[in-house]
Formats: sequence, structure tokens, C-alpha cells
Amino acid sequence: MTDAEMTDAEMTEPVRIDPPKVADEREMLVSWLDFHRETLALKCAGLTDAQLRVRSTPPSTLSLLGLVRHMAEVERGWFRRTLAGEDVAPIYYSDDSPDGDFHDLYSATPEETFATWRQECELAREATIRASSLDVTGLRHEVPHSLRWILVHMIEEYARHNGHADILRERLDGATGE
Repeated sequence: MTDAEMTDAEMTEPVRIDPPKVADEREMLVSWLDFHRETLALKCAGLTDAQLRVRSTPPSTLSLLGLVRHMAEVERGWFRRTLAGEDVAPIYYSDDSPDGDFHDLYSATPEETFATWRQECELAREATIRASSLDVTGLRHEVPHSLRWILVHMIEEYARHNGHADILRERLDGATGE
């Protein structure tokens, strides 16, 4: 395979660092979230554009590329809209296509998708750093959510979707692992 045929996921090998065994609450939560972010990247590493688009078993439209797009939206929603209070529009979905992150892959490219996801992760990290404590809240549907709650929720969200990614990856090439 030439460099031109490789995706960003293939060209940049993700680096996953185990969370510390002893740390304060904030460092522990942030470390576990980063661990799960990189787990998703590892599940996609080494795959071609076509492999990243392979859907799971019908009727599901789940794919690895769709999962990465979905997680970009989730990062944006919880950290930028909720925690930071930014008025940012959705990236991949709309009222006309509420599941566009998963469904509308025809014009998606792995390069754009991974760059967008990485950018949203970085902006989420910045919003987390700006928060003075885990008790800082943001509003989602007029309900306050603490940074602590958001971090725990994001760890859960990634853990669940990384399970999906593991099954998709095993289906593609037999690769398994955490």
C-alpha cells in the first residue's frame, strides 16, 4: 500500500498512555478520558478508507468512520456547548438528518473526520483546563451538569462505543484487544 492509499489513521500511530494508578480525581478522570479517546484511534489504525466505512450488521448503519464522527459531535456538544457555553452548530447532523454523523458518509473522508475529531478533543481539553474545578457547571437543556459529571459521562460514552469499535474491527481483520 502506498502513502497515497493510506488514511490518517494509518499514517499516525496513536499513542495510548495508561492512566495513573494513584492521582487526584481530576487527573484520574482526564487520564481515563484520554485513554479511551486513544483506544478509539487504535481501533481505527491501519485501516483503509473502505474498511473504515464498512457498516455493521443490518439494519445498523454503524461504522468506525461514523463512530469517530459521532464522537466529534459528542465532544463538541458536552465540552463546547454545555461546559463552555459556546454557540457552535453541529458538524455532521441536522434537523433533516439527526443521525448524519453515522448515515451521511458519502462525502466524508477519513482525513477530515480524524482531523475534526482531534480538534474537538483538543478544544474539549482546553475547556476542561479553563474550568476552575470539577464542580463548575454548564447548562444542557436548561439543566446544570458539572464538569465531573461530563467527564464521567464521556468516559462511559467512549467505553461503550469502543466496545462497538472492537467488534467492528474484529469483523474487518480479526484484530482484537483493549
